[in-house]
Amino acid sequence: MLQCRDCPLNHTCMKNPESAKSNKGHGRVVTFILPDKRKPNYTDWMKHRADSDAGKQIYSHRMSVVEPVFGNIGTAKKLNRFSLRGKVKVQGQWQLYCMVHNIEKVLNYGDIAA
Repeated sequence: MLQCRDCPLNHTCMKNPESAKSNKGHGRVVTFILPDKRKPNYTDWMKHRADSDAGKQIYSHRMSVVEPVFGNIGTAKKLNRFSLRGKVKVQGQWQLYCMVHNIEKVLNYGDIAA
């Protein structure tokens, strides 16, 4: 790391360039960003969409709309694992839990409106 002390580019590759001047070696993390030679895949596409301004707004809305449903079904109804095998049977079990969740919402909101 002695070579990093006098390098004019140490601010581009070091997390804490000031640490190169010290002999103690605290925070000397060198990072090399290698060019990505692979083609973009669907994960990269989703990362790009989620990091956009519109994606952040949609995701923040999802946290208040969708996540409580998963929390209720997983915690209150104890569905942390499917008891059936096969895609069709699992879909049926999931739809049954979702139907129960929705019926509870209708009943709870009915009490508020009355």
